[in-house]
Amino acid sequence: MIDNSGTAYKANPLLKQRGVEIAYTKKQIQEIIKCSNDPEYFLEKYIKVISLDDGIIPFIPYPFQRELVESFHGNRFTICKLPRQSGKSVTVTAYLIHQAIFRDNINIAILANKRETAYELMAKLQTSYENLPKWMQQGIIAWNKGSIELENGSRITASSTSSSAVRGFSYNIVMLDEFAFVPTNVADDFFSSVYPTISSGKSTKVIIVSTPNGMNHFYKLWHDAEKGKNSYNHIEAHWSEVPGRDQKWKEETIANTSEQQFAQEFECDFIGSAGTLIAPSKLKTLVYEDPITSSGGLDIYEMPMKEHEYLMTVDVSRGMKLDYSAFLIFDISCYPHRLVGKYRNNEIKPMLFPDVIVKVAKEFNNSWILCEVNDIGDQVASIIFYDMEYENLLMTSMRGRAGQVLGMGFSGGKTQLGLKMAKAPKKLGCSNMKQMIESDKVLFKDFQIINELTTFIEKRNSFEAEDGCHDDLVMCLVMYAWAVAQDYFVEMTDQNVREELYEKDKRSLEEDMSPFGFIMDGLEDDVIVDTKSNLVWRSADNANVDPQWDRYREKTTDFDLAGLEYGLPNSDWERGERRNNSLVERVFEEYFATILKCFCFMWSRQTLNFAKKF
Repeated sequence: MIDNSGTAYKANPLLKQRGVEIAYTKKQIQEIIKCSNDPEYFLEKYIKVISLDDGIIPFIPYPFQRELVESFHGNRFTICKLPRQSGKSVTVTAYLIHQAIFRDNINIAILANKRETAYELMAKLQTSYENLPKWMQQGIIAWNKGSIELENGSRITASSTSSSAVRGFSYNIVMLDEFAFVPTNVADDFFSSVYPTISSGKSTKVIIVSTPNGMNHFYKLWHDAEKGKNSYNHIEAHWSEVPGRDQKWKEETIANTSEQQFAQEFECDFIGSAGTLIAPSKLKTLVYEDPITSSGGLDIYEMPMKEHEYLMTVDVSRGMKLDYSAFLIFDISCYPHRLVGKYRNNEIKPMLFPDVIVKVAKEFNNSWILCEVNDIGDQVASIIFYDMEYENLLMTSMRGRAGQVLGMGFSGGKTQLGLKMAKAPKKLGCSNMKQMIESDKVLFKDFQIINELTTFIEKRNSFEAEDGCHDDLVMCLVMYAWAVAQDYFVEMTDQNVREELYEKDKRSLEEDMSPFGFIMDGLEDDVIVDTKSNLVWRSADNANVDPQWDRYREKTTDFDLAGLEYGLPNSDWERGERRNNSLVERVFEEYFATILKCFCFMWSRQTLNFAKKF
């Protein structure tokens, strides 16, 4: 037997340096063969992990962890939706150790949402490796914070999930940890430039492990896997499958966090960011479908139809791989309006963007175009209108306190070739968009729009994308929602969206109130003013009340009664200062008017006897 003393790697007694000969016993050889063929056995027999309470302990897999290892080993692609602190990282790193030891010359990448997170995973892997028996180890060539190289040619590296992290290397196994927390722009770049080369090999493996975090790339991959639309084997586990977690533990965790946080991190629900413009209950019902054609950033969901009318809304960026230049195309021929096309590209130059816009607009029956003219967008609109002579470019005019209004043609120096997105139109557009989406007045089945809506949150008394996310497509939706509520849109299409939304809200209020009614017991006011007939009613028990009520009836005008009906001072009506442009204000006016009418007609017959007096 060879003396193995002095064989440690750089004075680390737990690691074997390269070139050390080991005299294996028969039993050790049998164990090596068995471990090579059975990763589950290897993990259970030789892997040790760090316990917060007990230090270094043997790894005893839970049933769902065994299922994970089986999927990793038997499938090229695996996606895992797992709760926090369920041992998912330990399971994956242990399997990667198995592959690095028993497969020669393989490259393994550990990618996480942050480099620090990837380094933590590497540290866990190194701890488990150090606690293997030396006769089971491969000799160490390099042992660093972010990389390991073994004498059998295998290599493991750790980095953040990005295109630059793995570009130029050929990997056999790529592990993506907490992929749901990778920023959308980074995930887009990774999947467009790097992922195809990784997954193209015949024996490469891709392992995606994460807790949900909104409706992003991870959400799409998971649901596509559930529907059988991709090659991923999907595995999930419930928090109750982790020993020690029961109802009491759930209640304590919620008390220390929140119900929403628990639902996302432990129930593994796909919940959008907190404070989204669109109600979370509605976001969960939105579904996406693949476009019928897709090329160069242009996705088509419905082909153009004769005699149909279309509206295109355009958001322009500088083409510097930051924000996206985008447009949406809606079929506005009838309700509900439908999204039929989408364009999204963060590399196209502003001077080339008009060519794409006009070409697509002409295909869709010379679609109306509403272009955002903040910053570089003004140049794009000018090229469309003046250079390309496209006539159906919508313009806006400034109308005093009303702000920007939609229209066509020039009106002095206050007309512009599109919409300047300021506070007022954005506020109106967001409000209308929320109502239209939640009431199914506009339909879309685009994943990227749904993704952006889940991170379109309240910030600084407005709504915008969450940090690290985009809202270019959502802003196209906001422009569309603003446009369809304009008077000029009614002239264009004979559709009054504003009135439709108003009537819907009115009916909803009436339906909410109809089951209840109002019963009075005679202890409230004894006199009621009927605003419809201009009559004063009073109870028989109080027939001889102060005669000033008679004088009040004689002096009251219809205008005064209208002011009383809406609970407003007469002076407000006389000055004409009541604002009825807001849909919300109009709804509440109807609400209070309906309440007053209910008091008139629901007066109890059993307790009161009314007399009519002129």
